[in-house]
Amino acid sequence: MEAVGEYGGLKLEDARPLGTLTEGYTYFKDGDVVIAKITPCFENGKGAIAQKLINGIAFGTTELHVLRPRQCIDAHFLFYLTLSDQFRSLGTAEMLGAAGQKRVPEDFILDFPVPFPNLQDQRFIAAFLNRETAKIDVLIENKERLIELLQEKRTALITQAVTKGLDPNVPMKDSGVEWIDNIPINWSVCPLFTVAREREEINFGNLVQNVLSLSYGKIIDRDVTDNFGLLPESFETYQIVHEGNIILRLTDLQNDKRSLRVGLVNHPGIITSAYICLELFRDIEPSYGHYLLHAYDITKVFYSFGGGVRQTMKFEDLKWLPILKPSRDEQRTIASFLDRETAKTDALVAKIKEAIDCLKEYRTTLISAAVTGKIDVRGEVAQ
Repeated sequence: MEAVGEYGGLKLEDARPLGTLTEGYTYFKDGDVVIAKITPCFENGKGAIAQKLINGIAFGTTELHVLRPRQCIDAHFLFYLTLSDQFRSLGTAEMLGAAGQKRVPEDFILDFPVPFPNLQDQRFIAAFLNRETAKIDVLIENKERLIELLQEKRTALITQAVTKGLDPNVPMKDSGVEWIDNIPINWSVCPLFTVAREREEINFGNLVQNVLSLSYGKIIDRDVTDNFGLLPESFETYQIVHEGNIILRLTDLQNDKRSLRVGLVNHPGIITSAYICLELFRDIEPSYGHYLLHAYDITKVFYSFGGGVRQTMKFEDLKWLPILKPSRDEQRTIASFLDRETAKTDALVAKIKEAIDCLKEYRTTLISAAVTGKIDVRGEVAQ
């Protein structure tokens, strides 16, 4: 599925001998239209026209529907039909299956009424949408690149502040840690277990009901009534966490090197016991400790610490992790500075994401209007 683009495009780098692909794949060929059937890929517009396939054929995930256009319908026009709001919203309403595993049934595809003009007008519409959606895609791509640059700047700012401090003129010394290099002369370096301990307070008797989740590096309240994701039979297996605790999700390290794995608890609750909960001692400010471990997270320190990449790490694997320790006053100053500066970046990123959402909504609206004849684009193609 990761090889299927949103609103078009297939990644064709993976080539294998035909004999290895006899089972467990969906077959399609040049000219076919493929669309994702499973949530949320279907709603997100994952789909493409199959083009320039090796030997004209390909094998993809079984989570694809394959549409093969007859002579009366242009493949590009058909593809845009599958991107229209009508097709996507009605298909979403017809999904079957359990939460998180819902799929668009084949019957919806077969029975979907397709109003279409003559073949020449279909090609006019497809050419117009090819041109206009390409412009929108460029705008979206530029904004997404801007977000990447802002996130890189944010990462560099946090890493610089928690490893070098805020004063560029302060004398430096060797930290003794290869991947940290020099640190301010008045800072000390100590192993994690000297400034924090692991908390393991199990929620016996379901005393605490507020379920928390680690999402994109933040600890948030989880709505257990939405039926999305796996839930335990009883929350008695969860652990109780308190304000100021730091949560680390150090599972599935070999397969997932993109997720943010560190979060700061802002209010009491319970969270899965699969995560490590750290209680910091008095000489480490929780907000500074969080920024420091967050910097380790985004610079991928955890993946190589303690003798190679592991599927899961425990506190025993982390106890010798080097912790940089300025004075408490300097820790507070660094944390306040980062709170202020990262908030500015986050607000800017949020505005750009909002603009991207508007562009995507406009693209969907334009496609829907063109393929249903609400706008006449035949005179626009030559422009």
